[in-house]
Amino acid sequence: MNQFDEVNILDIKFHKLNVCQLIDYVVKAAKCDQKIVASNVNIKAMNLAYELPWYRDFINNSDLVFCDGFGVLLGARMLGYEVSSTHRMTCPDYIENLGLACEQNNVSLFLLAGKPGVVEKAITQLTAAAPNLQVQGHHGYFEKTGAENERVIQTINEFSPGILFVGFGMPLQEQWILNNIERINARVFLPLGACLDFYTGTVYRGPEWMTNRGLEWLTRLVTEPHRLWERYVIGNPLFFYRIFKEQLRKSK
Repeated sequence: MNQFDEVNILDIKFHKLNVCQLIDYVVKAAKCDQKIVASNVNIKAMNLAYELPWYRDFINNSDLVFCDGFGVLLGARMLGYEVSSTHRMTCPDYIENLGLACEQNNVSLFLLAGKPGVVEKAITQLTAAAPNLQVQGHHGYFEKTGAENERVIQTINEFSPGILFVGFGMPLQEQWILNNIERINARVFLPLGACLDFYTGTVYRGPEWMTNRGLEWLTRLVTEPHRLWERYVIGNPLFFYRIFKEQLRKSK
């Protein structure tokens, strides 16, 4: 089903596609009788995949992998790939278009993410844009094993969504999908991190001129330095150090 060109950096793949192609792929996959995973990569994902074999396998075994980070595109260019800014997409920018496409194609959507209250706010915003969208949700702050996990899975299965949006943050969301995918009645599994927090304005992304230029990370670092300093101050240079080493290896 996936006909997109593949980019491979540091033995981790992603596909060259734009946001319209992503939405089209996901909606069509939701109407097929099989389960697919559509993952995404940013610098954090690349660093996790470099260090954790199971996470690298999760990304590389995904049916589709799209890019959600300008840094990853820059790394790909440094290694000789032809990619453009249209090959990078971030969920808050396209979630309403995804909702509209789901509405038009009679595809249901389940949102499993965020603190209590965030999902309800996201559903209100989505149904304002797409009034006939079949959408349900549950917050992401529940025990990921045991009885509470089983109750959440039962809620999802009763709705039987075409698309299941999972937003617990990396790598927890990917681990949860691995552990539970066989028991969940959904067609498309979308791990999308803090998308709903940004979409609802629960977390500030920064001014548009910064987000459009790949500087969203700077706003996040300034607003949440204690939580995010390691991800950006250490993680970003580490990624480009690994890209530089790969450049040297290829040049030899």
